[in-house]
Amino acid sequence: MEYQKELFTEKLNNIILKTFNIFFFLILINFSCGVYSFTGASISPEIKTVSIETYFNNSPLGPSNMSILFTEKLKDYFQKNTSLILVESDGDLQLEGSIDNFSTSPVAPTADGGKNSQYFTGLTRLTIRVSSSYFNTRDDQFNYDNKSFSFYKDFDQNTEELSSNEQEFMDEIFDQIILDIFNSSVANW
Repeated sequence: MEYQKELFTEKLNNIILKTFNIFFFLILINFSCGVYSFTGASISPEIKTVSIETYFNNSPLGPSNMSILFTEKLKDYFQKNTSLILVESDGDLQLEGSIDNFSTSPVAPTADGGKNSQYFTGLTRLTIRVSSSYFNTRDDQFNYDNKSFSFYKDFDQNTEELSSNEQEFMDEIFDQIILDIFNSSVANW
């Protein structure tokens, strides 16, 4: 019985030691590589603030509040996924831009109603294009000016009306564009 107790104690000590070593190694790697977040952002410790100017709506189409919705979603994303403090202007990181295009186009034409019918669209594509500029006041290596980001949502006009689903479609498109802007700026992708 005593032998089993010693064997169990030795195995337990080995497990504790291995767990501690792995934990210590992970902490060492995490802090030795500057600031790392699990969102993929690699932000220098000297960067403390971000300023995001209103992205103006330069598109002739789209809802009138599109500019505000996009800008607020972008600010929220940076606040949730970084430890940066959002400031009105002159941040260590600065983003600005405009919404340049809000358009629909046919994607999958169909012919319904016989040989004398008009051609209809089976799927319609809503596309939004945003131009963005990014300035890092501490390190200009990854700065960009008027870089274009776009994404789309395909929908069936026969089952989903744009007017009643516009907000949902815009949210989906904005989420992807914001992710692309984030990755292109602070994640350096």
